[in-house]
Amino acid sequence: MQSIGHGMTQGKGRAATAVDAFRPAVWLPGPHAQTIAGRLLRRPTPPPFLRERLDTPDGDFLDIDFPPEPPGTSDDSPLVLLLHGLEGSARRGYAINVYRALAAHGIRAAGLNFRSCSGEPNRTPRFYHSGDTEDIRFVLNFLRDRFPRAPLGTIGFSLGGNALLKFLGEEGEAAQPKVACAVAVSVPYDLRAGADQLDATRMGRFYTGVFLKSLLQKADAKAALLVDRCDVERLRAARSFRDFDDAVTAPLHGFDGAEDYYRRSSSHQFLPAIRVPTLLLHAADDPFLPGRHFPRQPVASNPYLTALVTARGGHVGFIGGTPWRPRFWAEETAAAWLAEQLSRDSDR
Repeated sequence: MQSIGHGMTQGKGRAATAVDAFRPAVWLPGPHAQTIAGRLLRRPTPPPFLRERLDTPDGDFLDIDFPPEPPGTSDDSPLVLLLHGLEGSARRGYAINVYRALAAHGIRAAGLNFRSCSGEPNRTPRFYHSGDTEDIRFVLNFLRDRFPRAPLGTIGFSLGGNALLKFLGEEGEAAQPKVACAVAVSVPYDLRAGADQLDATRMGRFYTGVFLKSLLQKADAKAALLVDRCDVERLRAARSFRDFDDAVTAPLHGFDGAEDYYRRSSSHQFLPAIRVPTLLLHAADDPFLPGRHFPRQPVASNPYLTALVTARGGHVGFIGGTPWRPRFWAEETAAAWLAEQLSRDSDR
C-alpha cells in the first residue's frame, strides 16, 4: 500500500489513528475476483431506515435514508453523508457497512439516493450523472440547516466519489463551513479513460452490460418524458457507456455529447482546488480506470489530500479475511479516518 500526498503523518489531511495495511484475501486473486466478490459478499441485514423525502426546486424529489443513530448522540453530534455509486442506492451493502462502522465510532449517518435510485422513478426527465453536484449541494445545505452545530463529513463511492470531489473542487474554501472532511473510494477520475478501458476488454464489457441493463430499463420506462429531449431509438440501441452518455446523459443534462460530458465532469481537474481534508482510497488494479490515470501529481501537490493506493483491491472490492469471515477494508478505514477528523472538528 502506498500513501501519496501530505497524508497520514503530515499536513491538513493527517489522521492520527493508525491505518491497517490492506491485505487482500488470498482466495480472491485478481481485480475481477475482488470486484465481483465485493458486490456478492456485501449483503448485511439492512437496519430499520428512516426515509425522508425532499422536494427539489425543479419539481423533483430526493430520498434521504437515515440509519438508526448510535446511543448517546444528539442533533449536535457528527454526521456523515454517503453518496452511492452508479445504479446503487443508499441501502447497498457497502453503504450499510459504512453506517455500522461509523456507528461503532459514535458517528451518525445519512445516505442520499440519487434521482431514480430510491426504488421509485423520479418525476422529471433528468436522471443523475458523475458530475452532478447540484443535488449534493442541496442536500448538504439541508443537513446544515437542520443540524447547524453538527460537524458534517462525506463519503462517496465510485460515481458518487467523482461527484463529491468535483463538488469540493467547485466550492474550494467555501466548502469548509459545510463539510469538515471527505473520503472518496474507487473514483473514476478520468471518465473518458474509464469508458475506453471498459470498452477495450471482455470483462469491461461485462461490467458495462450489467449497468446498462438497469439504466436502459429506467430510461425506457420514462420514454414518454424523454422523447422530446433525446433520441429514444439511440438510447435503446446503446451497447456502451459512451453510447448511453451520448444519447441520454449529455442531452438531458446540458452537455454537447459524451466527450463534453467526460471532459467537464472528470474529477481529476478539480483536485487542486479542494480545501477540505480528503482521503482517497484506490486500487492500482481497478478495472474501471487504468492505473496510469490515477492523479498522483495533483494529490501530491495539495496538502488537503491524502491517497492510499493499494496494489490490489479491484473496484470497490478491498476484501480481506477469510471466506467465512471477510473483512471490508475500505469501509473500516474510511470510518476510522472520518471519525478522527470529525472528533477534531467537534473539539474545535
